Order: sequence, then C-alpha cells, then structure tokens
Amino acid sequence: MNMVRLTIGGMGLLGLCLAIPAQSADSAAQKHKQVIITRLYTGPDGQTHSEEIEAKFAPAGGNDVYRLMANSGAEIHRAPPGRVADWHTAPRRQYVVTISGHGEIELMGGKKIEVGPGNIELAEDLTGKGHITRTVGNEDRVTIQIPLSGQ
Repeated sequence: MNMVRLTIGGMGLLGLCLAIPAQSADSAAQKHKQVIITRLYTGPDGQTHSEEIEAKFAPAGGNDVYRLMANSGAEIHRAPPGRVADWHTAPRRQYVVTISGHGEIELMGGKKIEVGPGNIELAEDLTGKGHITRTVGNEDRVTIQIPLSGQ
C-alpha cells in the first residue's frame, strides 16, 4: 500500500480546513451548513460507540472558528480502494478528516458510518475491540490525521 505521510503544523491546517467565510450583510440571515464531528469512543462495555458533536462556531477576525483540542502536527494518509483495516482501536486520540474518496467505519452490532469528503471523526476508542475501517468506491481515500497533544 502506498501511504504518503507528511507532517505539517496542525493549527495552520485547521484554519484552512475548518474556517467558514464571514457572511456579508445581505446574507447575515442565511443559515450555514452544520459541521458535525463523529466521535468514536470506548464505552463501559469495552465496545466502540459513536456520537455526533456539532461544531459551535464563534466569530473571529472575519471568519467563524471552532477551536479543536490542542494537537501536535498532522499526517496525510492515502488508502487504496478496497483496503480493509480489520478490527482495530485508534492508535492515539486524533481527528481524522476525509479530504477525498469514501470510507466506511463499522462498529460492533453492525452499525456502519459512511464517511466522505469533509467528514470529521474524533477517534478516541483506544481500548476494547475497536472498529473496522474500509475504503469504499473506486478511488483512494485521502485523510488528514491530527493527533491530539499529550499523546
């Protein structure tokens, strides 16, 4: 598998990925699309569960900003079509942002979470059985993985 790893400054990257343009006076009443972060975590039963967290943006210098947890750099990953990472836990607490391509995350009990460009996951399931990650479709899935500080 060809995997491209590039370490970059996480905070600068986040500004590029998550900043939303300021509204003009004419569009001030316009609603923005929700930005949802899917959190994967280990429950008391030792299994991976998921919940959706809405990013709450605040005005900041002409953009609306949602501050992520402190992080320490980032990596770009590329997975080919058909790749399957069988049951595994997250290697560390990290955000995973899909840039292109599509994937599927499967939890115990058969729950499947589809991910594609713009989807953000907060992977915190460091123990237990974990989850399965698949690259679906006919193109590479490219992600940015942003480790949280203190890992």
